Amino acid sequence: MSLRRRLRPGLVIALGATLALLCCGGGVASFFMDAASQPTEPTAFGCGNANVVDANAKLPTVAALGAEQMRNAAVIVRVGQQMQVPPRGWVIAIATSLQESRLRNLPNLGKNNDHDSVGLFQQRPSQGWGTVEQIMDPEYSSRKFYEHLLNIKNWETMALTEAAQAVQRSAFPDAYAKHEPLASQVVNVLTGGAARAAGTVTNLRCTTAGEVSASGWVVPLKGTIVSGFRTASRPNHQGVDIAVPKGTPIHAAAAGTVVRVRCNAVAPDGSNYGCDRDGSPSVKGCGWYVDILHAGGFVTRYCHQVRQPLVTVGQQVAPGQQIGWSGSTGNSSGPHLHFETHINGDSSKNGAVDPVRFMQDVGAPLGAAP
Repeated sequence: MSLRRRLRPGLVIALGATLALLCCGGGVASFFMDAASQPTEPTAFGCGNANVVDANAKLPTVAALGAEQMRNAAVIVRVGQQMQVPPRGWVIAIATSLQESRLRNLPNLGKNNDHDSVGLFQQRPSQGWGTVEQIMDPEYSSRKFYEHLLNIKNWETMALTEAAQAVQRSAFPDAYAKHEPLASQVVNVLTGGAARAAGTVTNLRCTTAGEVSASGWVVPLKGTIVSGFRTASRPNHQGVDIAVPKGTPIHAAAAGTVVRVRCNAVAPDGSNYGCDRDGSPSVKGCGWYVDILHAGGFVTRYCHQVRQPLVTVGQQVAPGQQIGWSGSTGNSSGPHLHFETHINGDSSKNGAVDPVRFMQDVGAPLGAAP
């Protein structure tokens, strides 16, 4: 799904409390009451290895791709390793090739060709990328892609679609983003998890606060997880609560489009409680909150912000961009961030998944700062 897809006209800023989200109080328990039973740190997991990928070896498969495509992906990763390109670049390169050729080394297709484009990245001899023979060599074309990528200032913190477009100058600049999840999966399969990694090829490690993982994700803020996802005592808790002081900056967990900015706080008598003051366990709703739609149909939600967020509906945000500040508006008994992750573009409870596991998988683990 393109990050710049057209938004529905009905997605506007709503200052009222017409929808009362069940959030952190859940009627009986405030978010601090679950702290004793919840883990404060996610379990450790690997962030890949520095072994050079061998495209001639028997390669693991990804359901959506065949053997030829995985071999080409392995060449792209291997060239990136040889050039000391950080793992984020491997994901961008594979996503670009998925869009341009579906990871196939395509020759000139005659009337079906886009001008004189050939190869994994559909590079054009007439535009100075090399001869047809050179471009049809996957190692050569991969190296040329990386050479152009590395010349782009701040490419590692760009949205994937922006970085890819800066290299490719495509007529369809928004098309790359939808391939980011599959590209991350391919890199993880080939390298034992390096799409989660930050750092150099020889020093793969999980991302820390403020860093963008190779999959394009960032920890929204660092703090202790004091209440978990759908616990026995709070089965309707669709996210996790991260305790931080009021006014702590909140950052977008990945590049995406803001699809909702709302004050959601309903008093016990059903009236609008408002978000100009702290809430309580008896108030329903998320207080000031933001929903962001990311590539692959993922949605993140950030609740209980202390004041109106910094972003507006329809705004494009970069990974790690500040979107607001933590607070205690709505259904809350103390300052914290209630953070949710959703799949399939479904921001309801039906699309909610455990944020701790989700953020581990994308290389930006939640939890207190070490």
